[in-house]
Amino acid sequence: MEEVLDIKTIFVVHLPFLKELFPQGVLITETVVVSWVVMVILIALAFILTRKLKQIPEGAQAILETTVEFLYNFSRNQFGKFAGIFAPYVGTLFLFLFFANSIGVLSPVEAFGFKPPFVVKPPTRDINVAGPLALITILMVLICNIKAKGFLGWLKHFLHPIAFMLPFNIMEYGVRLLSLSLRLFGNMLGGFILMRLIESLVPVIIPMVFSLYFDFFDGFIQAAIFTFLSVLYISEALEKD
Repeated sequence: MEEVLDIKTIFVVHLPFLKELFPQGVLITETVVVSWVVMVILIALAFILTRKLKQIPEGAQAILETTVEFLYNFSRNQFGKFAGIFAPYVGTLFLFLFFANSIGVLSPVEAFGFKPPFVVKPPTRDINVAGPLALITILMVLICNIKAKGFLGWLKHFLHPIAFMLPFNIMEYGVRLLSLSLRLFGNMLGGFILMRLIESLVPVIIPMVFSLYFDFFDGFIQAAIFTFLSVLYISEALEKD
């Protein structure tokens, strides 16, 4: 269990201008490396799918354009005139989470005395990934609240509907932050632990079946829930009282 929960350090980077903040260097963990791999995959796919675009779309280009059109239509329904700003964020957030949640399928299985040279662990099983992603959404909610209501209107909002609600309205930001981050972190960590237990008990065939659920279906569901809640919180923040 300790091996499953451990976040290993791959290498250390020493940066002179950050020496006072990080005297022992900046730790590059396996979470960071796998996150980089996910980003490289997304960038590579974006480059491949947008090469040699045709005036009349067909094949992969037709699917891509249909997906983008659906994303912008969905964003217009949720964000109105701000759809052009938030649609790229929503699409990127979902794709990153889906690939990050599902990348564990690339990990080789330890079986019959074979010790894999590496284990690919979903970066979202690390609270240091789930937390900052949730924090980005909450910061966007905060900015949208101020944009929609004005700074004074935003301050008055904490007293709505009565002054007694002040501490609870302030706590709402923290509750949403914890809800978003812990839901993603807990579900992905739990699924990862279950997969490792299954692989240790039955190393062949059975893990492939369960991987369809824990790596793909559950990864998709968790990405969709996190993205949907982010959209819901941001769209609510854009509404004027």
